[in-house]
Amino acid sequence: MQIDKTTLNDLSIFHSEEEQSVLHHLDYTTTIRGKEWLRFLLAHPFSELSKITETQRTIQLIIGRLDKWPATITNGTVMVIDKFYDSSIGDLPAQANTLNALSYRFLNAPDYSLVKYSVNHFIDFVKGLKYIVDLFGTEELPPLLRNMLERISMLLRKPVVSDMLAWNKGQKLSAANVITFGNFLRRNFKQEAFELVELYSRLDAYYSFAVASTRKDFVFPVFNKENAPSVKATGLFHLMIPEPVSYDVDLQPDRNFLFLTGANMAGKSTFIKAVGVSVYLAHIGMGVPATSLELSIFDGLLSNIQVEDNITKGESYFFNEVQRIKKTIVKINDGRNWLILIDELFKGTNVQDAMKCSTSVIEGLRKMKNALFILSTHLYEIGEPLRQFPNIQFKFFETSVQEDQLIFNYHLKDGISNDRLGYLILKREGVVNMLENL
Repeated sequence: MQIDKTTLNDLSIFHSEEEQSVLHHLDYTTTIRGKEWLRFLLAHPFSELSKITETQRTIQLIIGRLDKWPATITNGTVMVIDKFYDSSIGDLPAQANTLNALSYRFLNAPDYSLVKYSVNHFIDFVKGLKYIVDLFGTEELPPLLRNMLERISMLLRKPVVSDMLAWNKGQKLSAANVITFGNFLRRNFKQEAFELVELYSRLDAYYSFAVASTRKDFVFPVFNKENAPSVKATGLFHLMIPEPVSYDVDLQPDRNFLFLTGANMAGKSTFIKAVGVSVYLAHIGMGVPATSLELSIFDGLLSNIQVEDNITKGESYFFNEVQRIKKTIVKINDGRNWLILIDELFKGTNVQDAMKCSTSVIEGLRKMKNALFILSTHLYEIGEPLRQFPNIQFKFFETSVQEDQLIFNYHLKDGISNDRLGYLILKREGVVNMLENL
């Protein structure tokens, strides 16, 4: 699925302040490399249904084994393996026996300690990998998971690795055992060790997806086989909101444009981002924050939420809004399926100009049947004339006032808002009083 940097930023898939990113809220990895794989997978949504369902099945199978997932492999384990191969160690005896092993231990005490420590961690590592392979037994697996497990299993069949797997952790390793295992790992298993680390790191990323889906009560979406774009969700919410209010959404080919209104802070931006994030995660193969979600495959997702001016280029906020809309029109004119998210269109010009520009854009975009649109605006006046178009649906977030206090319930309702609360907010925050006392 096509997605650009602007949209990734708008949806906060990644963020310079990590705690404000979707990545952070899905991160249950146990290793640094696992997190790198998580970031990679999260940055590459699919457009092929087969890839999506393959990932879904992989995550679902891991979910079924979360209570048995081994805790023996940690980030510390992986770091020890890395350090073992990066460290300079005196040559180990090629053929270890009791005499030369004890001699090495005495004459090269620091090196021997590092080798022994590393071997013990490596035993934990390969045992953990073998346990993961055995967890899935002979069950029919999706190719994605099957290929990883088969490769791990093949690498673990090396004779000395088999000896390590058979080692009883209750027994103390002799000096000869330490030297034999360490020598094999250093001389004959370096590339294989790094490959095993990468395979586990990738599994760690899928494990993270599985934990996130379980702990956050995500549901796996169902993709329909329709060619036209559609999104139908119940109980959809934004995963980054501590106590979210859920929404129902139904965008279909004959009702493909959602015109959204409501006061500032009423929840419009959160709603738009919730839809975008859920559709995005669905194309990763992840579970999504909703009670149910049925959708089509989308070829691309574009947003127009956080437009900025560019002082160095002399570009105004309004100019960049226009350029973003222009880019959107060019992109989605390819006949493929798109989801377009636009928040507060044309904030960078005067009201009359913004109304004319917004009406022109909406009347043009709503003719495109290969895309779904959610567009929010503070220009409520343009809503009524748009009711003539049957494919535009109208939703709003209601705000009430009690004793000069704003009450937001964040519930999505049918219709067009007529809330005009800017002055009340100015007054509530004490700005009016400050100005009067100047």
